[in-house]
Amino acid sequence: MIPKSGGRFSDKIMRKKTKRNVMKFLSSAVIALALCVLGNVSQATSPENGRKAFVAHGCWQCHGFEGQGSVVTSNGKVLANTELPLESLEAFVRSTNRAMPPYSEKILSSADLADIYAFLQSVPKPQDPHNIPLLK
Repeated sequence: MIPKSGGRFSDKIMRKKTKRNVMKFLSSAVIALALCVLGNVSQATSPENGRKAFVAHGCWQCHGFEGQGSVVTSNGKVLANTELPLESLEAFVRSTNRAMPPYSEKILSSADLADIYAFLQSVPKPQDPHNIPLLK
Protein backbone atom coordinates (compact mmCIF):
# COMPACT_ATOMS: atom_id res chain seq x y z
CA MET A 1 0.00 0.00 0.00
CA ILE A 2 1.39 3.42 -1.07
CA PRO A 3 0.56 6.37 1.17
CA LYS A 4 -0.90 9.37 -0.72
CA SER A 5 1.64 11.94 0.45
CA GLY A 6 4.67 12.33 2.60
CA GLY A 7 5.31 8.62 2.83
CA ARG A 8 8.54 6.82 2.17
CA PHE A 9 7.19 5.07 -0.94
CA SER A 10 5.77 8.17 -2.60
CA ASP A 11 9.05 10.09 -2.07
CA LYS A 12 10.96 7.24 -3.68
CA ILE A 13 8.60 7.18 -6.67
CA MET A 14 8.80 10.95 -7.07
CA ARG A 15 12.61 10.85 -7.01
CA LYS A 16 12.61 8.15 -9.71
CA LYS A 17 10.20 10.14 -11.88
CA THR A 18 12.20 13.33 -11.37
CA LYS A 19 15.45 11.55 -12.22
CA ARG A 20 13.86 10.04 -15.34
CA ASN A 21 12.52 13.44 -16.45
CA VAL A 22 15.88 15.11 -15.87
CA MET A 23 17.59 12.38 -17.94
CA LYS A 24 15.05 12.82 -20.75
CA PHE A 25 15.59 16.57 -20.70
CA LEU A 26 19.40 16.26 -20.73
CA SER A 27 19.29 13.71 -23.54
CA SER A 28 17.06 16.01 -25.59
CA ALA A 29 19.31 18.98 -24.87
CA VAL A 30 22.43 17.07 -25.97
CA ILE A 31 20.73 15.95 -29.20
CA ALA A 32 19.48 19.48 -29.91
CA LEU A 33 22.95 20.92 -29.29
CA ALA A 34 24.54 18.34 -31.57
CA LEU A 35 22.06 19.17 -34.32
CA CYS A 36 22.79 22.88 -33.96
CA VAL A 37 26.55 22.40 -34.00
CA LEU A 38 26.58 19.84 -36.81
CA GLY A 39 23.70 21.38 -38.73
CA ASN A 40 25.91 23.23 -41.21
CA VAL A 41 28.08 20.21 -41.81
CA SER A 42 25.36 17.64 -42.22
CA GLN A 43 22.95 19.48 -44.47
CA ALA A 44 23.15 16.59 -46.93
CA THR A 45 25.99 18.00 -49.00
CA SER A 46 26.92 15.78 -51.89
CA PRO A 47 30.31 15.73 -53.62
CA GLU A 48 28.67 14.03 -56.62
CA ASN A 49 26.08 16.80 -56.95
CA GLY A 50 28.84 19.32 -56.32
CA ARG A 51 30.85 18.00 -59.28
CA LYS A 52 27.74 18.34 -61.48
CA ALA A 53 27.07 21.89 -60.23
CA PHE A 54 30.77 22.80 -60.69
CA VAL A 55 30.49 21.83 -64.35
CA ALA A 56 26.95 23.18 -64.91
CA HIS A 57 27.82 26.63 -63.54
CA GLY A 58 31.03 26.83 -65.58
CA CYS A 59 33.46 26.85 -62.64
CA TRP A 60 35.65 24.35 -64.50
CA GLN A 61 36.35 26.86 -67.28
CA CYS A 62 38.73 28.80 -65.05
CA HIS A 63 39.41 26.45 -62.17
CA GLY A 64 39.80 23.15 -64.06
CA PHE A 65 37.64 20.04 -63.72
CA GLU A 66 39.25 19.08 -60.40
CA GLY A 67 39.55 22.60 -58.96
CA GLN A 68 43.28 22.49 -59.69
CA GLY A 69 43.38 26.05 -61.07
CA SER A 70 45.13 27.43 -64.13
CA VAL A 71 47.96 29.89 -64.46
CA VAL A 72 46.19 31.41 -67.46
CA THR A 73 42.56 31.68 -66.31
CA SER A 74 42.59 31.77 -62.51
CA ASN A 75 46.10 33.01 -61.81
CA GLY A 76 46.92 29.54 -60.51
CA LYS A 77 44.24 29.65 -57.79
CA VAL A 78 43.70 26.08 -56.56
CA LEU A 79 40.25 25.47 -55.09
CA ALA A 80 40.57 21.76 -54.35
CA ASN A 81 41.09 21.02 -50.64
CA THR A 82 40.86 24.69 -49.76
CA GLU A 83 41.33 25.64 -46.13
CA LEU A 84 38.82 28.44 -46.68
CA PRO A 85 35.63 27.78 -44.66
CA LEU A 86 32.40 27.40 -46.61
CA GLU A 87 31.06 30.68 -45.20
CA SER A 88 34.10 32.59 -46.50
CA LEU A 89 33.90 30.93 -49.90
CA GLU A 90 30.21 31.81 -50.12
CA ALA A 91 30.89 35.43 -49.13
CA PHE A 92 33.55 35.69 -51.84
CA VAL A 93 31.40 34.02 -54.51
CA ARG A 94 28.48 36.32 -53.73
CA SER A 95 30.41 39.61 -53.62
CA THR A 96 33.59 39.29 -55.69
CA ASN A 97 34.52 42.25 -57.86
CA ARG A 98 37.60 40.72 -59.42
CA ALA A 99 38.01 38.70 -62.62
CA MET A 100 35.40 36.23 -61.42
CA PRO A 101 31.86 37.55 -61.65
CA PRO A 102 29.70 37.42 -58.50
CA TYR A 103 27.11 34.63 -58.37
CA SER A 104 23.88 35.61 -56.64
CA GLU A 105 21.59 33.14 -54.87
CA LYS A 106 19.34 33.24 -57.97
CA ILE A 107 22.18 32.01 -60.18
CA LEU A 108 23.94 29.65 -57.74
CA SER A 109 21.93 28.47 -54.74
CA SER A 110 23.55 28.06 -51.33
CA ALA A 111 22.74 24.34 -51.52
CA ASP A 112 24.61 24.02 -54.84
CA LEU A 113 27.50 26.02 -53.44
CA ALA A 114 27.65 23.74 -50.37
CA ASP A 115 27.70 20.74 -52.72
CA ILE A 116 30.49 22.35 -54.78
CA TYR A 117 32.43 22.91 -51.56
CA ALA A 118 31.92 19.24 -50.61
CA PHE A 119 33.17 18.22 -54.06
CA LEU A 120 36.26 20.42 -53.78
CA GLN A 121 37.01 18.98 -50.34
CA SER A 122 36.64 15.43 -51.70
CA VAL A 123 39.25 15.83 -54.45
CA PRO A 124 42.28 13.69 -53.52
CA LYS A 125 45.30 15.70 -52.47
CA PRO A 126 48.22 15.60 -54.92
CA GLN A 127 51.12 13.34 -54.14
CA ASP A 128 54.20 14.92 -52.58
CA PRO A 129 56.68 15.49 -55.45
CA HIS A 130 59.50 14.12 -53.28
CA ASN A 131 57.72 10.73 -53.26
CA ILE A 132 57.48 10.46 -57.06
CA PRO A 133 60.41 8.32 -58.31
CA LEU A 134 60.62 9.94 -61.77
CA LEU A 135 61.12 13.36 -60.18
CA LYS A 136 64.09 12.29 -58.05
